[in-house]
Amino acid sequence: MKSLSNQVVSMKPSGIRRFFDLAQTMDNVVSLGVGEPDFITPWNVREASYAALEEGYTAYSANAGLIELREEIATYMKERFLVEYDPTSELIVTTGASQALDIAFRALLNPGDEVIVVEPAFVSYGPLIELAGGTVVPVACRPEKGFRLDREDVEQAITERTKAILLCFPSNPTGATMNGDELAQIAELATKYDLWVVSDEIYAELCYDEPFVSFATLHDMRDRTIVVNGFSKAFAMTGWRLGFTCAPEIVTREMLKVHQYGMMCAPTLVQFGGLEALRTRDQHVPSMVKSYRQRRNYFIQALNEAGLPTHVPGGAFYAFPSIRHTGLTSEEFAERLLVEERVAVVPGNAFGESGEGFVRASYATSLEQLQEAILRIQRFMKQFEVTVLKDSHS
Repeated sequence: MKSLSNQVVSMKPSGIRRFFDLAQTMDNVVSLGVGEPDFITPWNVREASYAALEEGYTAYSANAGLIELREEIATYMKERFLVEYDPTSELIVTTGASQALDIAFRALLNPGDEVIVVEPAFVSYGPLIELAGGTVVPVACRPEKGFRLDREDVEQAITERTKAILLCFPSNPTGATMNGDELAQIAELATKYDLWVVSDEIYAELCYDEPFVSFATLHDMRDRTIVVNGFSKAFAMTGWRLGFTCAPEIVTREMLKVHQYGMMCAPTLVQFGGLEALRTRDQHVPSMVKSYRQRRNYFIQALNEAGLPTHVPGGAFYAFPSIRHTGLTSEEFAERLLVEERVAVVPGNAFGESGEGFVRASYATSLEQLQEAILRIQRFMKQFEVTVLKDSHS
């Protein structure tokens, strides 16, 4: 029998899923591992899909998605993020933001093209780039800068083969954000070196301290930026698998080809749910954001008090505490915390080498669960107190 794809065989399984799957085999686990809202999709959104089914909307939609949904996305982007797109030629409705990233890279990259990826980075970025024939060039965000991206670090990584920069702010896994002035520094590099920018804005609604700035709104960036967004995080619709791209027509038409052959269209019933979610977003999103902010404030303070130094994340719903002082690797810490105290977190090295020495803990769960997790983490950390005290007096 002939061998399988070397590229796929050599890929590592997701570090997030490995610990999540392990946790599912255990009893009494508090899971802080998977980045998924604990809210149920609002009833009116579910009802819209039920109604579409009852009315017989079971056929394919247009490849790019229902025109009503694309028009509503265009309105959303204009009103919420101050950037305009033509719903007939610059928007594609996708099967989740992950598929949006996939078609973006397939449309952009030729074999050997380099993509600068901001690390720590979501686990799918590297594999999606490599499957499209590209080469990943990681640029680390430093913890001493709150995991914000440094212009000089990016510029040093640019070569003649660099095709694009991939950004995700608010960040998964660090929760870091960047303001308009900071992002403008990266925009200047995109112009200077004629680069595309893929901006994963899936956490755009989940900013707690500063207003979100869409990269496409920066000077001269609209026509060199592919914005990726979706309904999973802010609208509590992870299982619906609904996302979208906003980009200039020159690249949208090429992404649409990939989408046509690989997916045909996003599920029609799901699109009706997304349409209702956008139309009624002010009824549900603000209350969820308020709840996440309250949980963040409690959880970050509690982690610091438990002996895990943690920067205050400006967005998303992740804490990224340092575990370096324990003497354990990220994987050792995560595995021991799971086995000894039944708390599931994700090793930081799942998000790239720069994530080593940290773990990711999602606070997208109830306050009661977070409080129980903190009690267990405090108990777990007692065994390291002697070491920490000794180090602090050395």
